[in-house]
Amino acid sequence: MNLLKKQGFYNSIILYAGTALGFLNLTVLFQRILTLEEIGFFTIMNTITLLYAQIASVGINNIIFKYFPHFRSDDKKHGGFVTFILIWCVISFVLFTLIFLYFQNSIIKHYSNESGSRLLVKYFYYLIPLSFLTMVFTVIESLARTVFKNILSSFLREVFLRLFTLAGVLLIGASLIDYHGFLSVYVAANVAMIAILLYYVYNGHDFKFGRISAPIIKQRKEFLKYGFYTLLSSSSFALIQSLDNLMLMVLAVKNELSTIAIYSTFFAIALVISLPAKALNRTSLQIIAQAWADNDLPKINKIYYKTSVMQMLIGALLFIGLIVNKHFILLLLHKKEYPIYFNVFIVVGLGFLTDITGGVNGYIVNLSKYYRYTTYFIVGSVLFCVAANWLLIPRIGMMGAAVAYSLTMFILNFLYWIFVKVKFGLQPFGRTHLLIIIISAIALLTGLYLPLVHNVYIDMILRSAIVGAIYIALAYMLKISDDINQILDGIFKRFVR
Repeated sequence: MNLLKKQGFYNSIILYAGTALGFLNLTVLFQRILTLEEIGFFTIMNTITLLYAQIASVGINNIIFKYFPHFRSDDKKHGGFVTFILIWCVISFVLFTLIFLYFQNSIIKHYSNESGSRLLVKYFYYLIPLSFLTMVFTVIESLARTVFKNILSSFLREVFLRLFTLAGVLLIGASLIDYHGFLSVYVAANVAMIAILLYYVYNGHDFKFGRISAPIIKQRKEFLKYGFYTLLSSSSFALIQSLDNLMLMVLAVKNELSTIAIYSTFFAIALVISLPAKALNRTSLQIIAQAWADNDLPKINKIYYKTSVMQMLIGALLFIGLIVNKHFILLLLHKKEYPIYFNVFIVVGLGFLTDITGGVNGYIVNLSKYYRYTTYFIVGSVLFCVAANWLLIPRIGMMGAAVAYSLTMFILNFLYWIFVKVKFGLQPFGRTHLLIIIISAIALLTGLYLPLVHNVYIDMILRSAIVGAIYIALAYMLKISDDINQILDGIFKRFVR
């Protein structure tokens, strides 16, 4: 197993383990131990700190990936590249923080009058150190990845931090700490992550501080230009994923943090739909990059079609499974506020399903000579998302945020689809996608009209088994995916033997 495959394998395991931990934390423990306001603040705190760190560093992680190989040297000083990165981050973070603090009084004054935002006012200053810690971790992680060391950082981010979160919330449940202590545990976990990763990178002896070389100083304007350009693209995509929470914080009529808690919980559950696509795309990205290098359009079209079909097929099954097991999900969520908002999950889920059905359309554009259009499409989608949230949230609350997200995903993928079709003559959709819609409707209706079993756990198992069997059987008979049929044929042969 070569290095890339080995890292891809371990990173996939880490991704699924981290997702399982996150699901346990948010849908089970948080709902039973924390209040909705506390869940909402924890969500908005992470949303803000991720964006804060990204903007304050002015795209430094992208600069590291692109330019470090040009300055790599055997003396491990790399022309003072690490020193330059340190100075860059300190200056950019201080400048952005001064801007952030300039607006602090207005923000605190506004939310001091909002009954559901007490925690945002109380812990407002946690945002700055957490954002700084997030930025530092990202920088060290980016440097580690340039020397092909990415497994530990992935484990720390996906698993280690969530284990600390789990421990913190359990300590609250045992009445050993309060919410303030929980946040302190979370901050301590971020510090520990940096210390562990820094020690790991230091022991690798791949980097040393050195005097900044003339070539790096000469290219600083190019770095800044590239940093701003990639920041616009990457932060805009991050905004699409988190804009709903930010807009709900600003526009919700009352109980902002409680509203965010409910919405973000349903959003996190819907995120499960996209996990198989993330795993598939890890391999697809490398194949498409090589195909562009070889100018092999037929190969790109084949990957485009296969990923679209596979992702829609698996994603639709997961989506249907979550819908028909509504009673089980609401039992997990525990709180009485969730049942009346379950339709929010369905609308957000449609957004995720739309996105993964687009296959690798974004990768195709981003890896082509027209890569700048990726930025144009994403920025345009962000502007649409802001407008849609602004119009819909005051009228229909969190359902407005859900509709805005799903519409944005549809528009973004439509732009990618039409661009790839016009520029390259490639498009993945056909009769197979229509067949997936038909079998999805059959499986969904079957699951919805099955009688309820008194025990909700047994009901979940039986309902999932019946719906899954019908869906897989129809997909197999209609030959939706050759890859899936080959896997099933292999399983059947083993049982026949």
